[in-house]
Amino acid sequence: MADQKCAFVAILGAPNVGKSTLLNQVIGNKISIVSPKVQTTRGKVRGIYTKDNTQLILVDTAGIFKPSRRLDRAMVSGAWTESNDADMRLVLIDAVKGIDKNTSIVIQNLDKSKQKAILVINKIDDVKTDKLALLGAECSKSPVWQDIFYISAKTGKGVSELMDYLTQKAPHAPWLFSDDEMTDMPDRLFAAEITREKLFMNLQDELPYHLTVETTSFKEADQSIRIEQNIIVERPAHRIIVLGRNGQMIKKIGQQSRIELTKQLGKKVHLFLFVKVRENWTEDPKQYKRWGLDFNA
Repeated sequence: MADQKCAFVAILGAPNVGKSTLLNQVIGNKISIVSPKVQTTRGKVRGIYTKDNTQLILVDTAGIFKPSRRLDRAMVSGAWTESNDADMRLVLIDAVKGIDKNTSIVIQNLDKSKQKAILVINKIDDVKTDKLALLGAECSKSPVWQDIFYISAKTGKGVSELMDYLTQKAPHAPWLFSDDEMTDMPDRLFAAEITREKLFMNLQDELPYHLTVETTSFKEADQSIRIEQNIIVERPAHRIIVLGRNGQMIKKIGQQSRIELTKQLGKKVHLFLFVKVRENWTEDPKQYKRWGLDFNA
């Protein structure tokens, strides 16, 4: 239709600044997994926001930092690819941390590439007003910002004002999705991500970063869904940890994931988890393709 507006909006920022929380808040449903640990998001996650004549495709990206491993490089490269392709960019900053080392990388790269962005200072409920004012003044010195918003992605404070702004700025273009769609993520991948979230929440230290989840079977019936998944780890010792003593850890993770998936998919879920050892799975190009990442980044 001639009066339709549509835009891609990349959500950028350092790890753990609230990008996924913002996306879920905007969409009003769980689209992107979250955890207190950094770098939970791997590939791009798209949420579709449609209001009146405007459709915004918001792209949650991996946290930007200085990477070392192949997977980390691919994740950061993927975030910048989304930034390059977007019509608008949001850069989230944690109001508590302010402009830290990783946020400085984001600002410097935007400036170097001549890209403009909208600064979104998040977690405003966690700091005092005077500190917010000082942070806003410090940020305003950079020429990359088109505007500044102060929000709490967790509670929704300030989010409607941000979305109204983005809606106004969106260019005239035909919609890419129907008005009832919330994401373009396939159910199989979404189910794998939910289980990976529970692994992040329950496992300690670095282990969650050394595993992945594959949905090997997704069979939907009238009243239920039967899902089989492989949890892929790099070492036999990792498998023992994921299983837990007498299988208690895998049972706990399976129960949490099953409850979440039943809620999100709207049907009773029968979930079957298997833990497989696959050394060097992070060197498998197929994994990167599944996440929409460049293996050679």
